[in-house]
Amino acid sequence: MTRWVVDGMNVIGSRPDGWWRDRRAAMRRLVEDLGGLGEPVIVVLDGTPFDIDAGPVDVRFASRRGPDAADDDIAALVAADPDTGDLRVVTSDAGLERRVREHGASVEGAGAFRRRLDELGA
Repeated sequence: MTRWVVDGMNVIGSRPDGWWRDRRAAMRRLVEDLGGLGEPVIVVLDGTPFDIDAGPVDVRFASRRGPDAADDDIAALVAADPDTGDLRVVTSDAGLERRVREHGASVEGAGAFRRRLDELGA
């Protein structure tokens, strides 16, 4: 089993489907899609926290605003994990990728992960 930590805005932004017109709806759709993964998943989102019906998904909002806020939270989650052997981080950010690999997590690109979610929903 894989445990996932998802850079939510990277995945949302990997598909130019007009998500920027309604960021909250895009976040809700992503969380719903993540629920179908069937494995433990934490998603870290940027912006002001709001209620999302998360089901089995652990939804977190970046602890601060500004550049790399979600990346810093994801890197801290990975660094604090005592066993990163089954931990996979989803991001397309090269800096975050380097940081989490240093702690033993594997990485999957946001676009590839988006395609994985789309296939699960098919």
